[in-house]
Amino acid sequence: MRPLPLAWQLAPRFARSTRRDAATSFLSAVAAGGIALGVAALVLALAALSGLQQALRAEILARTPQLEIELPPGADAGRLATELAAVDGVEFVQRFARARGWLLAAGVAREVEVVAFSERLPRSFPDAELVAGVEGVVVGDDLAARLGVRPGDRVELVGARPTLTPVGPQPRMRSLAVAGLFTSGRTERGDRVALPLDLAAGLLPAGAPQLEIATGGLDTALAVAGRLRALLPPGSVVRTWQDLNRPLFFALHLERAVMFAAVSLIVVVAALVLVADLALLQSSRWRELGALAAMGAAPRELGRLFTLLGLIVGGGGALAGGLLGVVVARLLDRWHLVKLPAQVYFLDYLPFAVEWLEVGTVLGVALLLTFLCSRWGTRRLAEMRPVEAVRR
Repeated sequence: MRPLPLAWQLAPRFARSTRRDAATSFLSAVAAGGIALGVAALVLALAALSGLQQALRAEILARTPQLEIELPPGADAGRLATELAAVDGVEFVQRFARARGWLLAAGVAREVEVVAFSERLPRSFPDAELVAGVEGVVVGDDLAARLGVRPGDRVELVGARPTLTPVGPQPRMRSLAVAGLFTSGRTERGDRVALPLDLAAGLLPAGAPQLEIATGGLDTALAVAGRLRALLPPGSVVRTWQDLNRPLFFALHLERAVMFAAVSLIVVVAALVLVADLALLQSSRWRELGALAAMGAAPRELGRLFTLLGLIVGGGGALAGGLLGVVVARLLDRWHLVKLPAQVYFLDYLPFAVEWLEVGTVLGVALLLTFLCSRWGTRRLAEMRPVEAVRR
């Protein structure tokens, strides 16, 4: 049987011998504890970010159209809607228009975004409670509270398209019933109203026609978008749910990267403590190392010995920290221990989502830093003179 390399034979003995040296043992504990604390903090921070971002993404995507198409001026939106409805993967197509306007009730006016639809409420108006038999405008619950209106009340909708009269342009107004309320949510502005296209006729300014398309899912929408571009007239613009939320997704990725870099500094500091620990261990065992070198042990082999010692200390701390972070994150998420004010946020607790790829990345970075610092801490061994080391 082939014997183990010298570094593997001596590493367990050197590791056990550090227990008798208070200073070396203390530095080893600080290095391992610091790495464990840094890894656990990083796992917890990323799990919190993942949980919050997943909830935020689901909340926003539930209110975002999967596909929006802006057609060039003069395009026949009705004919194109019929043709696109036959495309594989498309489940629903409707025409819609969007413009700014004002909503008036009891002497109070609010600027709103007016969304006119041809068939059904868009996805951006979820959980709408409609009054049976009433045709009119659908208002957000928070906007209705500010205006003091309820379903069935009358409001005045002022469009952005004025009427030209002998005395100058005059705003176009229409009295409408409040046909229902929708949940505004905490992730978007609630100053939006919706009404059928036929009721909005004459109120909205003339502009490019638009289509909203629903598919079987988010991934399906991305695939369908490519097929639709080949069928649309020149000048058409297709926007997917990714395009509509691109700034948000970029901000979420940037937040994750900054958090990873910031918390990783704890691991870096702990790894530098490991360098001091290895240097102290080398100084305390310098004569023994000189004797090993005099008997034929190459400096490279002695370097491997201390690299292995560093990996034992740092790797043990990294694994312990990773396990601690995963367990704490699971407990915090299971029992909803981190509460959030529901009147401020769209969640009443902070969710934690452990992603194993991220945990593996954190452990890999911690082990890489440990390895690099361990190699850096063995640079003195290359300058060792065995005779002088034994006489020391």
